[in-house]
Amino acid sequence: MKEDKNRYFTVTDNNGKTVEYEILFTFDSEETKKSYIVFTDNSTDEEGNVITYAATYDKNGDTLQLEDIKTDEEWNLIENLLSNIEANQ
Repeated sequence: MKEDKNRYFTVTDNNGKTVEYEILFTFDSEETKKSYIVFTDNSTDEEGNVITYAATYDKNGDTLQLEDIKTDEEWNLIENLLSNIEANQ
């Protein structure tokens, strides 16, 4: 995985397809003691909503290594944060 130090990073999948993602925001959770990244490829769903993704990452690493979110608690944390951001826009 290659990281652009600004707001974008690219991922090459197992089939050789490269996708560019825009980092929307990052945050640390005191509850889980993890760092999270929320990002998008700016694609939309059938209702026109921008599709977003989330993962955990090691913010002290030299390269951006994403890890799957593994618990419902973590997903709830992210969904609540996204809902709060949307409500305040």
